[in-house]
Amino acid sequence: MKSPSNIMRQSSLTKLGSMINTAVNKRAGNGDMQWCFSQVKGTLEDDVTEADIISCVEFNHDGDLLATGDKGGRVVIFQGDPNSKNSIPRRGEYNVYSTFQSHEPEFDYLKSLEIEEKINKIRWLKRKNPAHFLLSTNDKTIKLWKVSERDKKVEGYNTKEENGAIRDPACITSLRVPTIKPMELMVEASPRRIFANAHTYHINSISVNSDQETYLSADDLRINLWHLEITDQSFNIVDIKPTNMEELTEVITAAEFHPAECNVLVYSSSKGTIRLCDMRSAALCDQHSKLFEEPEDPTNRSFFSEIISSISDVKLSNSGRYMISRDYLSVKVWDLQMETKPIECYPVHEYLRSKLCSLYENDCIFDKFECCWSGNDSAIMTGSYNNFFRVFDRTTKRDLTLEAARDIAKPKTLLKPRKVCTGGKRKKDEISVDCLDFNKKILHTAWHPSENVVAVAATNNLFLFQDKL
Repeated sequence: MKSPSNIMRQSSLTKLGSMINTAVNKRAGNGDMQWCFSQVKGTLEDDVTEADIISCVEFNHDGDLLATGDKGGRVVIFQGDPNSKNSIPRRGEYNVYSTFQSHEPEFDYLKSLEIEEKINKIRWLKRKNPAHFLLSTNDKTIKLWKVSERDKKVEGYNTKEENGAIRDPACITSLRVPTIKPMELMVEASPRRIFANAHTYHINSISVNSDQETYLSADDLRINLWHLEITDQSFNIVDIKPTNMEELTEVITAAEFHPAECNVLVYSSSKGTIRLCDMRSAALCDQHSKLFEEPEDPTNRSFFSEIISSISDVKLSNSGRYMISRDYLSVKVWDLQMETKPIECYPVHEYLRSKLCSLYENDCIFDKFECCWSGNDSAIMTGSYNNFFRVFDRTTKRDLTLEAARDIAKPKTLLKPRKVCTGGKRKKDEISVDCLDFNKKILHTAWHPSENVVAVAATNNLFLFQDKL
């Protein structure tokens, strides 16, 4: 058994080794992490309407389809270009596959509240037949959509004309055998289930269980468990609403099922904690099985501490061993076997710590950035301001700041790493922290499940990048 002093010494050596590696990697200039532009989707005009702003991005389980939702309630599905997949070197390109209106604006007459049509989250179900299924949600209503292809049509009906008009039975003098003929491919999206009236507050998360039969939906104070076949009832599995609302100290910010264990889920809170719940222990998971929380450093305590420690997103790794949490200034990697502190911490935009006062005044400090894993869990991606997004390599501990910009919109254009300087003399290719555009922010990102292809939502444009082979 190791003594406490040996453990401390080993920990110090590990930290020292990590610092040396980081210094070496910085000098090396991140040479082996190179990304290039693949595609951009969306209009390039400057006068962007609110409805066109992308509000979520999600690859399906094999990465062949990519769905985006926007503030106008629309879902656009892109399909991987077969020619780009087979080309050498391959190109991560996608074409529009289907577009449909998922949600419409509504009005709650009981509470005199407008319900926005904005799509908060999209989640794909694993494919079981030729059709695709996905869940989409706005603040109140979740819908299950079926997306299917039709490339054949039936001709020669006995009881109706080719245009669909019903024939007069008196005019039918002979029977014909209907024939199936090929037609131009048509993709249809149809709503199969509507799950409504179960949330008092705005839905911030949906997550499909690994059993592919149930899913959860979470709002500020409650998490509900649904069966995909039952629309008129759900089970409340987490409820943090206090008896007296004046005693409310935290809200649920994100929730997700474990990728393999159907009884395990995690949810994060505005207090910077993550709770792991096991549904086998009790029907109501108010008592968590594990609580992941990092002790606060008293030296960094400020007026903004509580706001910036709020977790905006939590994602379990594909292996199910780790999870990442995104707060305002950093991304943290947690081992599900260790609750006391994260095993890795990556600063996203530490240079903004001195700008928190102005970010509070313009409400940017309340922005909810998402984060995502690479397919093999070796890298993490999340967004920042000025259309910057960050990629962290967990193996080499190297990190990259890249920009989703229109001026690089040529296939195979290599992305130049960007650097932000906080003061003093600005070097070439560096941007001053005072020149960052806080209206341009990348909140939503997605990583292809098996390839190094990433999708980044920058306002109304969807950028696709791939690693340089």
